[in-house]
Amino acid sequence: EQHLLILRDDAKAPADFAGQVVKAPVRHVVCMSSSHVAMFDAIGQAKRISGVSGIDYISNPYVREHRLCGEVRDVGYDTNLNFERLAAIQPDLMLLYGVTSENTVVTGKLRELGIPYIYVGDYMEESPLGKAEWLMVAAELCNDRSRGAETFGGIAERYRAVKTAVAGSAPAVRPKVMLNTPYRDTWFMPSSRSFMIRLIEDAGGEYVYTKNDSDTSVAVDMEEAYLLANAADFWLNVGPCNTLAELTAQNPKFAGIPAVRNRMVFNNNRRQTPAGGSDFWESGVIHPDLILQDLIRIFHPELTDAEPTYYRKLN
Repeated sequence: EQHLLILRDDAKAPADFAGQVVKAPVRHVVCMSSSHVAMFDAIGQAKRISGVSGIDYISNPYVREHRLCGEVRDVGYDTNLNFERLAAIQPDLMLLYGVTSENTVVTGKLRELGIPYIYVGDYMEESPLGKAEWLMVAAELCNDRSRGAETFGGIAERYRAVKTAVAGSAPAVRPKVMLNTPYRDTWFMPSSRSFMIRLIEDAGGEYVYTKNDSDTSVAVDMEEAYLLANAADFWLNVGPCNTLAELTAQNPKFAGIPAVRNRMVFNNNRRQTPAGGSDFWESGVIHPDLILQDLIRIFHPELTDAEPTYYRKLN
């Protein structure tokens, strides 16, 4: 359970308030996830970012430009944080993310250093627009609620307009879609309630795996995964692969999958850093409208001539 109190003007926190307290507008922020960077950038406030985690994997132009002069610094990963560097930056707030429970080693040290923090839960959202709406947190921290509302409102309006258009124009038979590649002989398939599946459905596609409606991905054995892949018209999000040759090199059996034979394999790595950081998981979190447009272009190319943003076809 997290509590963040944002103070404005001369307001003061109640004496018995035990949560994190920040004064808006924040001047210096440390972002532990690339999606946090995108939130500030979306409202034109990237200049407030003073530190990030894994700077080589950040796509944002402001961060990449200002790392050269030391205005944006890499603070490390997870429990391997550079606390000396954090103490030197002395940020007004540190934005954290956690797949499990609170990392008390990190938060305990941050409390000791007097650095306020909060866990940002965009990664928990199942709705594409739910993820994007977290940019309102950045807007509140920058004391610019109206800019946040305007930005998110535009994203939501474009998303719904595209979704409505494809719903009225797409063929009744939806193409089936396979996702991901095996990791150490295990194929993880997302829940049918997840962010990615919502996007696929809103773009007029159909996810091939219907057994999992939990709130997490599940491991599927290779035999079942092959059956699913063979039933799919399209195969998306194939890890680090840039060509069909790289994909089939992982496993020769992939060459026989219909989506591979028909060259209907697309990867979400059109925009990535030299180190391999994917902008799909950075700015794409704030721009589901652009991801949706990409997916419509893949599934129903007759409905749009928009240039792809995050996806590219493997050849």
